[in-house]
Amino acid sequence: MDRFLAPEFCRNLVAEFPRFEAGHSVNERGEAGKKSVNPRLASIGPAYSQFDRLMRGAEFLSFTTGIANLLYDPEYVGGGTHENLNGQDLDSHVDFNYHPSRGWHRRLNLIVFLNREWATEWGGCLELLRDPLAPAPANCIVSVTPLENRAVLFETTERSWHGFRRIEVPEERSEISRRSIAVYFYTKERPAEETEVSHGTVYYQRPLPERIEAGYGLNEPDVEELQILLARRDTQIKFLYERELEFSNALEKMRGSTSFRIGRALTWPVRAAGRLVRR
Repeated sequence: MDRFLAPEFCRNLVAEFPRFEAGHSVNERGEAGKKSVNPRLASIGPAYSQFDRLMRGAEFLSFTTGIANLLYDPEYVGGGTHENLNGQDLDSHVDFNYHPSRGWHRRLNLIVFLNREWATEWGGCLELLRDPLAPAPANCIVSVTPLENRAVLFETTERSWHGFRRIEVPEERSEISRRSIAVYFYTKERPAEETEVSHGTVYYQRPLPERIEAGYGLNEPDVEELQILLARRDTQIKFLYERELEFSNALEKMRGSTSFRIGRALTWPVRAAGRLVRR
């Protein structure tokens, strides 16, 4: 949606956009990088306070999306202002599906871009994907250039894969960064056929660039990109390993609990009868 906001209001948001240092630049895997997030939207400035009131207002929450009883998140978990510097990308992913503290179902993502200038060849275009495992031509449903006052609203599902390729602005324009506001909306209930167990954000690690093939000569930027991809994959493996240990420890504690032992004792006759029937 172009011209999503009144032009003057959008210009005020651009002018008040917070400094990179004012946000958090550490992701859920503990990596400090080239992305800064500021969820304290209402306190950034007058325009952002007004934007916050707009997001929580009944008129906007009743916006025709086909999803009734939408809920605004006053904490802006994962949302707020997003700034991505040159060299940053975002692996294809599906988002966490429940609000971490309120237990609501995540239903909609709204992204409003705030870049006065952006060229498609700079990368950083939002890609909505069908399947990250599919070949590139059949995978990308749409690519959106992040230009000022352009908004994207899409449903959060187990198939809403999205991300963007590495930002590569020209050296003479190195001061330019990719800027946006992200807002997520929820509901207390969700249709049973769309409901899944709770999970965090699930990433698909970006594969090697298509240019890396037999006979290709690597240059310095290629080596840097390969090092980033390998380091990111190693970090993801470490993250999954630690999460597996955390899950196993929780399961072990549950098995050793008094309530679990009592439950096992009470259900022993049923389990014994089941073994006899299977024989």
